[in-house]
Amino acid sequence: MAFDGLVLHALSNELKACVHGRINKIYQPNDHDIVMHLRTKAGNVKLLLSANPTYPRMHLTDRQYTNPQDAPMFCMLLRKHCENGVIDGIGQVGMERIMRIQLRQRDELGDIRKKAIIVELMGRHSNIILLDDTENKILDGIHHVTPAISQYRVVMPGSVYVAPPDQGKSDPFAVTEASFRDTIREHLANAKTEQTSLHRLFVAALSGISPLAAKEIVHRAGVADAAGNLGDAQLAKLWAAFSAVMDQIRQGRIEPNIVDTVSGKADFSVIALTHLAGSVRAFPDVSAMLEAFYGEKAERDAVKQKVADLAKMLQNEIAKNDLKLVKLAETLKEAQEADRFRIMGELVTANMHAIKRGDEQLQAVNYYEETQPVISIPLEPRLTPSENAQRYFKKYTKAKNSIAAIREQMELAQTENRYLKTVRQQLEFAALADVEEIREELTEQGYVRRKAERARKTKPGKQVPKITCFTSSEGIPIYVGKNNIQNEYVTHRLAKANETWLHAKDIPGAHVVIKSNSFGERTLIEAAELAAFFSQGRQSSRVPVDATLIKHVRKPNGAKPGFVIYDHQKTLFVTPDEQRIKAMPNNII
Repeated sequence: MAFDGLVLHALSNELKACVHGRINKIYQPNDHDIVMHLRTKAGNVKLLLSANPTYPRMHLTDRQYTNPQDAPMFCMLLRKHCENGVIDGIGQVGMERIMRIQLRQRDELGDIRKKAIIVELMGRHSNIILLDDTENKILDGIHHVTPAISQYRVVMPGSVYVAPPDQGKSDPFAVTEASFRDTIREHLANAKTEQTSLHRLFVAALSGISPLAAKEIVHRAGVADAAGNLGDAQLAKLWAAFSAVMDQIRQGRIEPNIVDTVSGKADFSVIALTHLAGSVRAFPDVSAMLEAFYGEKAERDAVKQKVADLAKMLQNEIAKNDLKLVKLAETLKEAQEADRFRIMGELVTANMHAIKRGDEQLQAVNYYEETQPVISIPLEPRLTPSENAQRYFKKYTKAKNSIAAIREQMELAQTENRYLKTVRQQLEFAALADVEEIREELTEQGYVRRKAERARKTKPGKQVPKITCFTSSEGIPIYVGKNNIQNEYVTHRLAKANETWLHAKDIPGAHVVIKSNSFGERTLIEAAELAAFFSQGRQSSRVPVDATLIKHVRKPNGAKPGFVIYDHQKTLFVTPDEQRIKAMPNNII
């Protein structure tokens, strides 16, 4: 991947459509991201600013982001200084990975104040900084940089904004053929080794050029990527390829695309990546490309961080139950040998005349097993023959009675494990909006302690969860519960008696409801694919999915959340296609 200066240059041209737009809403869904709702001439849009150290980015987005109940301090500051403000300009700073948003807003006295939002997209040093544009003073940053971290530049309220240090590279849009040759030769002379690659010289000499773009230019030039034997002929070819790429970007003839290489790695650029072998996905604009590349990865990463403690707790609980089941199975095996104690008790009773007090053993004829005609029965010397017989009968009764209790404990442990594995599977494809519902469910079930900040009073009545609604190719709504709270709502409150319910057979998965009494075979197959995809079998082929009417689905008394039993089902076998499911129209209601 390469979110370089070329991509940001193309994006800045695309975002000029937001100039003169008004900022309606601002919220901060997590520690790194800001979402701004803008009203522009073309309509309402959402602009994502992300200082995520792993996935820094900035683009327009259609993705749904959760608005936290309590806004962070930086978000509150942005709302104070930017909401209802008008964007005067959006532009890239040079060819660096820095974007500057200039805006104006009227303060409480009606005076116009000019502000600037600086978005620095520089890996783990990424930041979003709000400035007073008149005095160039920092009002605040989403990430603070103290003097202890950096002596060159401080990002703290009240500090003067200092741009990241200049790297001394040439502007690729300003170089001439002569300066291009001189710059490449100069960097070649300063190279520490003769084995330096040509594409590395490009990266070192020219601002905004990533290794990926540099490799593409070298490939288009048709020269070897070794700088050792660089002559005038090779420089001429490199200049021709380089100037052609820069003219293409300067004129706005961009080609946003993602290449899924044969090695499994994906790369994106605003120019065609002809040096990579793999399948190419083309996009209408830069924002769509960045959304496709980063959106799901960033969300999955955020979800993993947010549910790490839950996943660990679930794994520990499952492991404890597995160990408990092993021990219970051993105890059950011993208890199932209870008949041996009854036989010994009866043989002692039948041979009382041959036993004397103080005997430690009885050799008796075994009337019950032909294979063992004589059996040796241990005796307690301090007990009478009658008391020895009673001792074996008591052991028999105790062992016999314990079988039912052991089986009950095994059933409880197995049921709990099924529930825990279902929740663990739900965490694998949970969206950020679903995580809190799963956490609340586990809190109510006693697996997670309720945090102090969560012990606030809630509104009376049951809260309605947000449900994902897909639309089939026949225009029929299909509701999918992605956790047990949503499953309970979809199955027992939202669906009607004669509507169709689906669930992956015998494995943890989502409850799926076709919200119509009349639909075609295509809708049924698509609903089954959704049930298979949002289940433990999402990576499998020919996943069995049961379908029945809601009136045949019921929840046993005292059952765990999301657990149901059903009958009158028919089973379909489907293979979920991730790309097809992602392409299905859907929204959250």
